[in-house]
Amino acid sequence: MTLDFSVAEVSDASEICRVLGRAADDLTTRFGRGHWSHGPSEPAVMRAIHSCRVLLAKARGDLVGTLALATKKPWALDRAYFAQCKRPLYLIDMGVDPAHQRKGVGRELIEEAKRAAEAWPADAIWLDAYDFEGGAGGFYARCGFREVGRVTYRKVPLIYYEWAVPT
Repeated sequence: MTLDFSVAEVSDASEICRVLGRAADDLTTRFGRGHWSHGPSEPAVMRAIHSCRVLLAKARGDLVGTLALATKKPWALDRAYFAQCKRPLYLIDMGVDPAHQRKGVGRELIEEAKRAAEAWPADAIWLDAYDFEGGAGGFYARCGFREVGRVTYRKVPLIYYEWAVPT
């Protein structure tokens, strides 16, 4: 599948909500209700578009995946677990439309995020993943991220991952 990548604009907000909502619904169907069960609201996506770099993956013009790179630390990440660096980026709100999962979309989005981090410039990409059967931890490890810790934050088990920008 050939993918085209771009940075989201305000006009993409409803499509981003649709993709992230479908991904959340799919996890809920397969693994039951949990913190992963709600897709974002359109105002939340609009805030992300204004405050983050939201990357889009499109196949034949249709949005099939998205992720956001933020410079502001998300609430659940504890910097103490990560390697010291001056300019981390935080990978948040990644989702691939269930109809396009297991076709390389997520991996290519991650590679695009790595290229963005190298050009930013950033020193690393940090993220958390749910630590449960349907969590994406194994995916991030296969994409070259290193596990740096496991925590429970507000009763939610998480795995922390980092990828260091090559120097």
